Amino acid sequence: MVATVQRKRIEILLDTPLVPRMIEIIKKVDISGWSLIKIASGGSRAERWDHDEVTGAAAKSIILMIANEEKTNQLADAIAPLLESYGLLITIGNVEVVRGDRF
Repeated sequence: MVATVQRKRIEILLDTPLVPRMIEIIKKVDISGWSLIKIASGGSRAERWDHDEVTGAAAKSIILMIANEEKTNQLADAIAPLLESYGLLITIGNVEVVRGDRF
């Protein structure tokens, strides 16, 4: 069996216009790999939303990353001041990865 190591999987749901700012923060804490996933529609306790192709005003994206615990904690600390004002949703979970030295 291939050896695995434990890392953190981080997902940030945010308004698409905030993506460049979030990528800057991610790079500052030295997380080098991330993926951007465009979201078509969704909902919350307060409302349902759909991607608006014309204005992009309601567009949402997910930034997905894998990192070690230290970088994950640094990212969480850096993002904490933005959580409430931008309505960010962040999930962090344990994952097993192959080639753990990359993360």
